[in-house]
Amino acid sequence: MNYTDTKQHYEILDGLRGVAAIMVVLAHITQSYAIDFFSLPIGHGYLAVDFFFVLSGFVIGYAYDDRWGKMTTVDFMKRRLIRLHPMVIAGSVIGAILFYFADCELYPLIHDTKWWMLLIAFVLCLLMIPLPYSYDIRIRQEMFPTNGPQWTLFYEYVANVVYALVLRRLPTKILVALAVFAAFFTIDWGLGWNVLDKPGFFYVGLFEFGWSTNIPHVHVALVRLSYPFIAGLLLSRTKAYITLKGGFWWCASIIVLVLCWPHLGGYDPTTFWHNGLYETLCILLVFPLVVSIGAGSRMTDTRSTQICNFLGEISFPIYITHFPLIYIHEKWVFLNKESSLPIMIGEAVLVFILSVGLAYALYRYYDQPVRKLLKKKL
Repeated sequence: MNYTDTKQHYEILDGLRGVAAIMVVLAHITQSYAIDFFSLPIGHGYLAVDFFFVLSGFVIGYAYDDRWGKMTTVDFMKRRLIRLHPMVIAGSVIGAILFYFADCELYPLIHDTKWWMLLIAFVLCLLMIPLPYSYDIRIRQEMFPTNGPQWTLFYEYVANVVYALVLRRLPTKILVALAVFAAFFTIDWGLGWNVLDKPGFFYVGLFEFGWSTNIPHVHVALVRLSYPFIAGLLLSRTKAYITLKGGFWWCASIIVLVLCWPHLGGYDPTTFWHNGLYETLCILLVFPLVVSIGAGSRMTDTRSTQICNFLGEISFPIYITHFPLIYIHEKWVFLNKESSLPIMIGEAVLVFILSVGLAYALYRYYDQPVRKLLKKKL
């Protein structure tokens, strides 16, 4: 069944998604120069994932909540696959092609990875089937080793399925109760309450995890997904929007500030909760507030609209395709530790330019045509 997309388009939210995606790229580029995790130049870049989940909940609710009388679950999943999976395939292909280029002592397992082992990982990545924790071909135990950030798309699919089967049917009051329930577990992880007495958990007060298939990672990933997605869905249903003049620029500044904020609490395990409190407040309050302002505010000039449109166009492509370049970048930094500062800066800038250029080219000459074709066929 075909549908005409006549609803209002939120350019500001597109722009904010692009800002967050670019911050992720910058965080991954600069993390190679950090002494350790607690000295990351962009101290909370990983929180962009939680912001994406809020955006996703809002967009899904806004786009589909009133269509279920004319749309089946199969129709919905087709539309989501058409929207997301072409770029998932592109990221997996690029990751497989560039896999062996990152071979170095930093990633010692690459050297011993046979072609058939890479092929298995590649096919599973194409199908969005997570690899077992024991199947490690790099040394990071990633569920999608050819393209690390793909783990967030896996949980995006999980959220879409749960929405189609359950959440869309629930009244707003029940969704509020679920949001409160999910918020409790966000606080539980952030402040280290450990109410479920979970053994083997690490880094209390840190929401960076979720990219592996072991139990702690899966737990954190589901915690990171649940509240933000439901909060975004609630925003779309209740239309609890805030109008602010210059909303895009205020919201973009907040995102950059939040993600750049240094890690709190230092190395003392007794103060990890300081950072957890910061991240918990960002997830529970700041990100939903930003989406509310982005949905309630309007663009007032052509230049800002053009910026938002461009950022929106490259947001998903740059997020899902940049990481294979980061693996090679990390290898270069590892092998060239004595290089001068100008050379290191130049190399980092080159990686960023390549990431943006690749994302735009894929959006223009691959993603758009493929999605258009799939819409006609399906």
